[in-house]
Amino acid sequence: MNETAQKIPTDANGLAKMLDQGDRRALARAITLVESLRPDHRETAQELLNLVLPKTGNSVRIGISGTPGVGKSTFIEAFGKLLTGAGHKVAVLTVDPSSQRSGGSILGDKTRMEELVRDPNAFIRPSPSGGSLGGVARRTREGMLLAEAAGFDVILVETVGVGQSETTVAEMVDVFLLLLAPAGGDELQGIKRGVMELADLIVINKADGDLKAAATRAAAEYKGAIGLMRPKSKHWQAEVLQISAITKSGIDNLWEAIGRYRTAREIDDELTEQRREQAVSWMWSELGDSLMTRFKSHEKVAEVLPRIEADVKAARIAPASAAEQLLAIFLGK
Repeated sequence: MNETAQKIPTDANGLAKMLDQGDRRALARAITLVESLRPDHRETAQELLNLVLPKTGNSVRIGISGTPGVGKSTFIEAFGKLLTGAGHKVAVLTVDPSSQRSGGSILGDKTRMEELVRDPNAFIRPSPSGGSLGGVARRTREGMLLAEAAGFDVILVETVGVGQSETTVAEMVDVFLLLLAPAGGDELQGIKRGVMELADLIVINKADGDLKAAATRAAAEYKGAIGLMRPKSKHWQAEVLQISAITKSGIDNLWEAIGRYRTAREIDDELTEQRREQAVSWMWSELGDSLMTRFKSHEKVAEVLPRIEADVKAARIAPASAAEQLLAIFLGK
């Protein structure tokens, strides 16, 4: 890391140069910039992203989700330390749409990863209070590009929320890990099939001590469940691994499995095509978000919106008709 006492610039060109030097303070400033909703900040952020785009795309993008109490923070720290010890630079980003209500768990995660926080080859960034999953996901995608531009070659994207956040994270990473506790039977039934289908690797944590036998049974049950699902890729069938984040056993095997996954997905350029499709999906998501923002801030729309909403609530007008009226106003018809 080349982090000097020099002042961090606020312009796109200056930030791009410092990101190229791997300066973590510049990375933090750049992510703060892309998080801002101010029009001038958004303009500078887009200029910055266009400047650094040629330096992006060279990392391993890993999504991580897990059930409550599974030990994600301990796992991420153990995994991150293994990677930095092997010479990698690791950035940890989070997607947590609930943080606006709780302030939450992700901020606690950062304080629990004491060793990783102090590691000069690691960078941890909790997501801000977003108010919507789409907004948080947008900033996480942009943060991922900025981290890559700063030389981080492994990006860990953690989902803290539930439901749609898993799908959102899976659509921005190369490989999606589902971290689970040693349990089976009813616990297996409680895992949403959709989340299981997203997983490229299922990782049973806490496979140590008295829980080792339970972890082995759970692994067998999850392997059986995976066998009944249609694989996401013709070259890869999801694997089930056992690890212990506390004792750090099995963590190296997980990194090797990710390597096997990437090798398999590079057949027929599957991984490259996946990233291309993700980029196009991101474009459409940005378009939808931008249009909705402009729609809601449109002066004439804002003027009639309360009345039309009241009419819809009172069943005086059908929702589809109301939407057509608002769209016509927005388009100036």
